[in-house]
Amino acid sequence: MTVNDDSFTNWKNREEIAESMIPIIGKLHRERDVTVLLHSRSLVNKSVVSILKTHRFARQIAGEELSVTETMPFLQALATLDLGPSQIDLGMLAATYKADDRGLSVVDFTAEAVAGATGANKIERGEGRDVVLYGFGRIGRLVARLLIEKAGSGNGLRLRAIVVRGGGDEDLVKRASLLRRDSIHGQFQGTITVDEANDTIVANGNEIKVIHADDPSSVDYTAYGIKDAILIDNTGKWRDREGLSKHLRPGIAKVVLTAPGKGDVPNIVHGVNHDMLKPDEQILSCASCTTNAIVPPLKAMADEYGVLRGHVETVHSFTNDQNLLDNYHKSERRGRSAPLNMVITETGAASAVAKALPDLEAKITGSSIRVPVPDVSIAILNLQLARETTRDEVLDYLRNVSLTSPLKRQIDFISAPDAVSSDFIGSRHASIVDAGATKVEGDNAILYLWYDNEFGYSCQVIRVVQYVSGVEYPTYPAPAV
Repeated sequence: MTVNDDSFTNWKNREEIAESMIPIIGKLHRERDVTVLLHSRSLVNKSVVSILKTHRFARQIAGEELSVTETMPFLQALATLDLGPSQIDLGMLAATYKADDRGLSVVDFTAEAVAGATGANKIERGEGRDVVLYGFGRIGRLVARLLIEKAGSGNGLRLRAIVVRGGGDEDLVKRASLLRRDSIHGQFQGTITVDEANDTIVANGNEIKVIHADDPSSVDYTAYGIKDAILIDNTGKWRDREGLSKHLRPGIAKVVLTAPGKGDVPNIVHGVNHDMLKPDEQILSCASCTTNAIVPPLKAMADEYGVLRGHVETVHSFTNDQNLLDNYHKSERRGRSAPLNMVITETGAASAVAKALPDLEAKITGSSIRVPVPDVSIAILNLQLARETTRDEVLDYLRNVSLTSPLKRQIDFISAPDAVSSDFIGSRHASIVDAGATKVEGDNAILYLWYDNEFGYSCQVIRVVQYVSGVEYPTYPAPAV
């Protein structure tokens, strides 16, 4: 047998193992609300090739490829346990098992590592929480996709309604079509049907009422059977507490804004300050996509090295508030054609850092340039540190943060030398550290941070909503603190 034949046989064997993983992962998700991860990447509803690619990608962050032959025994062990709602990372299980020198079997080690999610310790499955989307633009539709994807057994978040302005003939059909197909993020994973008679979109079995309203104060959500819901405002029309309070109608318990909040509205970056939210807080903001991209790595660097001052320059994809061609705009430069120009503009991300990291005394400044790409941006974070370090030390530290720390769902790490912006479309992380571009000299560190300003941000929004809903399930093995 030739070397090529050996490689092909090995591939076919791994395909067979990955194929056998799919029903186990699906059953755990549907029946027990268990999400199986691999280094923070969900394996739920993934194809054979996607599972194999996710295992291979581990070499980018862990230094070596992870094989399905290594993770399958842990998955089989999980299937035998009395698990409650949780997230379980096969990559972390394999890594911690390899580092353990007690000689335990995979079955015994797995049972010990996820003990907090089994037996008397496990979380009881709740009835779920109603969610309403107010506005159905770029972020609204991506959040809808994520909510539908995460419906799972029906015991978590349930997208019950979408509120939009009336759009004339075939309004429902056109909105369903935009949900079904996206020029950047591709086809919706599943089926969508439209019931125009009942103003309903049915997506993967989820019945979503479409409510037409021009003002929040005109809607009584209880009339649609909605109760104690979280409303996600994707319009950005109201930013302060007074404006957002208009959403607190019958059936709505909390309001989450997908834009920076003003005044005393808490700006939350999941993974950094979400646990500071007061249980009775009814109105909160998920800040901006750029704030979510820079705050987690800024916190990581401040915790390890201290930060004296910094500047962030964002090279940001163009957005809907710019013009396709030169035309009037209330902002001078944003009136110029977005797909034809680089446009200097302002960013509030630097000032928003103070709200998310109130203990950080360093002054952070910021500016932004909009560029002619439709999605994925990069933030260049230039920091003066409190102590000198080396490039290798910083990269090793950030790699470990992306793998084992409480920020591993926010911070990703890539060492591919040929990475470009489109490679990060669909990334679920708030921020991806580009190892090849990182520069460190003495007490100065410059980090290049990619982020999908649409999808990665939408994932952060969902994490905040899960947290305030009480359906953010613990991860095992527990991240290192």
